[in-house]
Amino acid sequence: MTTLKQTPSQTVGPYFAYGLCPQQYNYDLKSLFTPTIAAPHAAGEHVLLVGRVFDGDGNVVSDAVLEFTQVDSAGRFPASRADIAQTGFTGFARVGTGTDAQHRFVVETVKPGRTAAADNDEAPHVNVTVMMRGILTHAFTRVYFDDEAAANAADPVLNAVPAERRATLVAKRETQPGGPTIYRFDIRMQGPDETVFFDV
Repeated sequence: MTTLKQTPSQTVGPYFAYGLCPQQYNYDLKSLFTPTIAAPHAAGEHVLLVGRVFDGDGNVVSDAVLEFTQVDSAGRFPASRADIAQTGFTGFARVGTGTDAQHRFVVETVKPGRTAAADNDEAPHVNVTVMMRGILTHAFTRVYFDDEAAANAADPVLNAVPAERRATLVAKRETQPGGPTIYRFDIRMQGPDETVFFDV
């Protein structure tokens, strides 16, 4: 019997941005997923989740790809394609940072509701997967909302994070007269203000 060596690890990227978000990069291919989680007719408070990814030196990452997963405003995931078509809510978005002039990610969504958990309801949150050059595997984090203080205080996942680190998981609400509600959430891969990442 031939013994084979384990396939070595390979860094994520750098070509995934074009492959996973082709429409965003103006390729003549249809993207499987877009930066839009909620269509205009989806129920709930429509918001934009906006931010940038920073590397360990504090530089903006221009070719990261992020995936976002969340429940709808009632705290549920879509049950089927028919459900998505009817509600206008997909529960999932994918976006690259390479086409925005400021290398931001901008996700159109609705503010999620609370979700049931074994020990306590989880506060409204969005799960985020980060892919970028220089890391060997995906990085997983969450976005909570700064105007959900009571729910955040009872969230079992957020409470498992050291108190001094929790702010790295909380998006800041910005309201513009006549404009959309924005939640600002920057992701820092390393450094003194490094975002909390989860081992999942």
